[in-house]
Amino acid sequence: MRLLTILLAILPHLALAGPVVDGVTLTTEPVVSGLDEPLFLTAAPGDPRLFIVEKAGRIRVVKDGTLMGDPFLDISRKVDTQSERGLLGLAFAPDYASSHRLFIYYTDTTGTIHVAALTASADRADPASLTNVLTIPHPNQSNHNGGWIAFGPDGYLYVATGDGGGGGDQPRNAQNPDVLLGKMLRLDVSTLPYRSPADNPFAQGGGAPEIFFLGLRNPWRNAFDGDRLYIADVGQNQFEEVNVTPLTPGLNFGWNRVEGATCFEATACDTAGLTPPVMVYDHDHGCSITGGYVYRGAAMPALQGRYFYSDYCTGQIMSFRYAGGKAQAATKTPTDPPFSGVTSFGQDASGELYVVLGIDGAVVKLVPASD
Repeated sequence: MRLLTILLAILPHLALAGPVVDGVTLTTEPVVSGLDEPLFLTAAPGDPRLFIVEKAGRIRVVKDGTLMGDPFLDISRKVDTQSERGLLGLAFAPDYASSHRLFIYYTDTTGTIHVAALTASADRADPASLTNVLTIPHPNQSNHNGGWIAFGPDGYLYVATGDGGGGGDQPRNAQNPDVLLGKMLRLDVSTLPYRSPADNPFAQGGGAPEIFFLGLRNPWRNAFDGDRLYIADVGQNQFEEVNVTPLTPGLNFGWNRVEGATCFEATACDTAGLTPPVMVYDHDHGCSITGGYVYRGAAMPALQGRYFYSDYCTGQIMSFRYAGGKAQAATKTPTDPPFSGVTSFGQDASGELYVVLGIDGAVVKLVPASD
């Protein structure tokens, strides 16, 4: 208990080492500690509060800098947390202020993936309102569940699924258009049951109508920036990658024909029709990518348009600018002391960025260092 007390006292002092990125000296400030394996942070449209997803099945709220005692939502009895399972994603409807609708992504006690809708009052979501939207059977593997959901600029709900787990995607789920695993799905949830938009690539046949993109391994945290989507896809044994793409139906990012931009466990492979990543790093520099956001806040205007991401193993805060179809002006920002287990980034209603530290049970905010 004494060690835990000491660790919680240290957490607020975690900070970047003071590097300069685009003329801005970055540091962090503490937001909250004492969380139970936080995996995601977001805000409802126009709402200044922060909503933090805990793996065990709770959504916690930070209001005016204070962690509220009662959770916004608690479905812990429905959720399996083995390995990479848990309550993994949260998205507020664009019209949340009037509809009070939100959507969650979780794995149940059998490992099955669920996307579900709920309604909320001002202070909490109503567990009794939980309505299942989509169910995806998952093989007897506890990893590669994906878990990100978000509304795109077209108003549709995007859902990122993992390939089903194990290693190497032996069933080739990611390349199978009849299987929802290893994909980016796109749903019209304006009314329930959901509909598949007519311009989804298989809406008229030839595959599952929910599919929008194929060939993903375990996309872990993605982000829209205008009409572009940044996808951080966790690699197998060698490469981590970021894909940046317009919302063009039917793109195939190549897993498991390729890992990163390299043929997977083969000296040659068919790469025709595949969309290559814009950024790849090997496992000499990390082990599991954690995607972030393009900065669009006001506190650091010089960083506008720069994409921030991390790696679960190194804890480094990395970034690049996407221009001319390429990742440019890349940076690596060490932390002092090193971050442990960056599980996600977060974005508040003003576009400012946060770093979610799953192992430490804490959240910090990226800010400019004071003079």
